[in-house]
Amino acid sequence: MTMMINITFPDGNVRQYEPGSSALDISRSISEGLARNVVSAPVNGQLTDRDLPLSKNATLALHTWNDQAGKETFWHSTAHLMAEALEAMYPGIKFGYGPSSEKGFFYDVEPPAGTVISTDDFPKIEAKMIELARQKNDFVRKDMSKAEAIAYFTEKGDEYKLELLESLEDGTITFYTQGEFTDLCRGPHIPNTGAIKAIKLMKVGGAFWRGDESNKQLTRISGISFPKAKELTQHLEMLEEAKKRDHRKLGKELELFMFSDKVGAGLPMWLPKGTQLRERLVNFLKVKQENAGYQQVTTPHIGKKELYVTSGHWDKYGEDSFQPIKTPRADEEFMLKPMNCPHHCEMYKFRPRSYKELPLRLAEFGTVYRYEQTGELHGLSRVRGFTQDDAHIFCMPDQVKGEFIAVVDIVKDVLNVIGFDDVTAQISLRDPNKPEKYIGSDENWDTAERAIIDACKEIDMKTVTAYGEAAFYGPKLDFMVRDALGRSWQLGTVQVDYNLPERFELEYIGSDNQPHRPVMIHRAPFGSLERFTSILIEHTGGKFPLWLAPDQFAILPISEKFNDYCHEVSKQLATHDIRGLVDDRNETIGRKIRDNENNRIPFMLIVGEKEVDAGGVAVRIQGEGDKGTMSVEEFIAFFKEQL
Repeated sequence: MTMMINITFPDGNVRQYEPGSSALDISRSISEGLARNVVSAPVNGQLTDRDLPLSKNATLALHTWNDQAGKETFWHSTAHLMAEALEAMYPGIKFGYGPSSEKGFFYDVEPPAGTVISTDDFPKIEAKMIELARQKNDFVRKDMSKAEAIAYFTEKGDEYKLELLESLEDGTITFYTQGEFTDLCRGPHIPNTGAIKAIKLMKVGGAFWRGDESNKQLTRISGISFPKAKELTQHLEMLEEAKKRDHRKLGKELELFMFSDKVGAGLPMWLPKGTQLRERLVNFLKVKQENAGYQQVTTPHIGKKELYVTSGHWDKYGEDSFQPIKTPRADEEFMLKPMNCPHHCEMYKFRPRSYKELPLRLAEFGTVYRYEQTGELHGLSRVRGFTQDDAHIFCMPDQVKGEFIAVVDIVKDVLNVIGFDDVTAQISLRDPNKPEKYIGSDENWDTAERAIIDACKEIDMKTVTAYGEAAFYGPKLDFMVRDALGRSWQLGTVQVDYNLPERFELEYIGSDNQPHRPVMIHRAPFGSLERFTSILIEHTGGKFPLWLAPDQFAILPISEKFNDYCHEVSKQLATHDIRGLVDDRNETIGRKIRDNENNRIPFMLIVGEKEVDAGGVAVRIQGEGDKGTMSVEEFIAFFKEQL
């Protein structure tokens, strides 16, 4: 009798299958429709081809085009298709890296001597790719010995692949072939090229081999692909709309933030209107936190290097971070703060703690600093100095689930109030195949991961599981929002950490009068104010919710003789905490309306002779037009109804 293997699905269900069954076989046992659409499958957290046979008990997920991981498999396969087209069109071309990315694919290549590939070449490359895709060539996986692999790429004369082979061991090397192209690749891939129906090459530029400026510069060709032509059309339309909503463009136009080369790349400066927006986000969360029992704290922007050695941040990030700050003392070094948690651990140790004090919830809008490569910087969304809406909850083990659920409620409420209605969650676990990436014992990790999974089950929260996305000190729950353009962004996060309390030797005296180790929950609903604001700008197109808008109204006098009346109305509105300005420029009323529409001012209050005589204002709403004349008191009441 054949011993069956147990396959555990993401929802915890376990089914039995015969040894040798593949993810494709398993998907077919669920439904033929699912089987037709499965493109890849993580087995025990390791992404694999759908037809790879399973010989023992395993965890399994099934990815289709509708999953981000499925899209990335599709795009990685398209990168191989592009490489096949390039090799056919440019004999002698050499290949570096060709991975998928979050939003498509790229391949770093070295064209033959004297050949330059530009955007002018894109149409013919795309046409060749479509021609090859229609051949419906299978992606065929083959295990190779290191000697065979070296011999193949030596004969081909591709030194970049030979260099990659140096760090690989026998038994770990696989080739993939489709049509006339063979590549060194761990996979996985879609079954065949026929699924690729629409392709658009987007960009060409330079990229140093292996990201090292001392290496040769290769040509990076980037693109995107889809299984349906209409999806490409929709994507290109979305990109056009995204250009209009680009937070860097709107941030400048709306005078929210700026950068200065003299201050330094990646170091944003918030202008008055941006600061108003930022402060309202901060105050909103502060009130919510105080009502939930959090205590606000403030910590320095720097700390001694030893603090980050203790926390583990130095070992993990020290080489790639801002370098230590020297003081006049020869043996003294400080670091710009990369995270707030080590400081909060030291605050916890300020005095002995009793179980009666727990949970202890410390919150801080703390600015941290991390060195990002110049090429990685992108407006507010990728910076070198940013403010986290950080909080750390120190609690007893039996309080973890309750605190975790309470935090999830806060995060969901915050995102909903801000205007993100489409929220999902991702359970981010460690990569079981790369234990060296993480600190702490397996026991601590198992306990922390189980706490998150159990809490999500208890509140019946829809989640996806991603292996390898955990923080180096603990697993986390990441909140994903979908913006007005349908793009997915990771925002808030909650992390369960058994390791930092251990590294900092944190204790509390329990009811048994004995010392015990607390558990630490890290939490940030916004993530960072900078990145959150960048997403908010693009989500709203700069038309912020009324309560967040830096200027809620603009009063537009038709003539300068009405300026004094307009300023009096502005003062009256200010007493009701209604913010705005008087546009008393010497411009036509038509020009003033256009300019304030472009500035996304929610309400325009137009004042002429009739309005002054009646003691009122003519109300115009952004994007809606005229609402008629109201007394100032009527407008105040109307405004408050809109909040």
